[in-house]
Amino acid sequence: MNDSLGLSIIAGVPVPVLLIGADERVSGMNGAAEALFGPSGAGRHYITVLRHPALLDCVEEALRLRQSRRARYPRSAFGRDATYDVTASPLEGVAAGGVVLSFTDISDLEQAGQIRRDFVANVSHELKTPLTALMGFIETLRGPARNDEAARDRFLDIMAREAERMNRLVSDLLSLSRVEAEERMRPGARVDVAALLRSAVQTLRPLAEEAGVALTLSGAEAEAHVLGDEDQLTQVFHNLIENGIKYGGSGGVLRLEMTRSERELAFRGPGLRIDVIDEGEGFDPVHIPRLTERFYRVDNHRSREMGGTGLGLAIVKHIVNRHRGRFRIDSAPGKGSTFSVTLPTV
Repeated sequence: MNDSLGLSIIAGVPVPVLLIGADERVSGMNGAAEALFGPSGAGRHYITVLRHPALLDCVEEALRLRQSRRARYPRSAFGRDATYDVTASPLEGVAAGGVVLSFTDISDLEQAGQIRRDFVANVSHELKTPLTALMGFIETLRGPARNDEAARDRFLDIMAREAERMNRLVSDLLSLSRVEAEERMRPGARVDVAALLRSAVQTLRPLAEEAGVALTLSGAEAEAHVLGDEDQLTQVFHNLIENGIKYGGSGGVLRLEMTRSERELAFRGPGLRIDVIDEGEGFDPVHIPRLTERFYRVDNHRSREMGGTGLGLAIVKHIVNRHRGRFRIDSAPGKGSTFSVTLPTV
């Protein structure tokens, strides 16, 4: 292979590729490699171009041992962290003695792996607390409190709450898994959102009254249809209303407002907007971008005390995405919070 043919071949490769000759100088780079290392690398010693220790060791061993070598190359550029899987392969024939270095972007795989590890760690942490409490109370009931009837009843009540908390967590995890599996499958049933809202308010009004929260609904008198999954949309409204009741503040009002739009900008067509507005303490808007992450909480202790699993808003986001809708959160300290779901109508 002559140099011009080699350069022509690597120019058409979509991943970064460098040719390093037997003289240890860069003999060619394609456009993707120039974007990664700069356009002035050709003709220079590979050490001055690559610089990163893992890359230098990879190339040095491939040149010396005439065997393929691989390395990981982390790179931060243009505000983005990337990870490359690098392969250094010896060249034979006319270019004998040289090495071809190719870079495969595995950032998405690395990110997916990190998300999986974080998820396992979070689930383990969420389950460990109630399990530790249950184990401690069981040990106490077997020992010092064996014959203490008052203590036994008190401990059993706490154990029941902790077991219910684990049950909610497992249920939410299963629900989130199902929603994520179906997220790319758009539902096709015709659903009356107004009827779902009226039903959700009627179902959750006793919970609101118990918490000292007045629950109101406006704009849902007439039918309003979308293509959707009735059970999943019911879950969205229940999650948002329950959140508003829990964190909206005793003695306040939780307002549900449904409005229709003939031309919703998000869909370039007719849409429905459902706002769940509370009069609670609100929170710093800095939290908003992360609120739909799994297990993210503004106040960890308070959320757990309220029985929250940290998965409710993540479930809402995925369901709304499946319905090709939009989910928005607005809040400020001392001004309450508004959770808005916008859906395209039919």
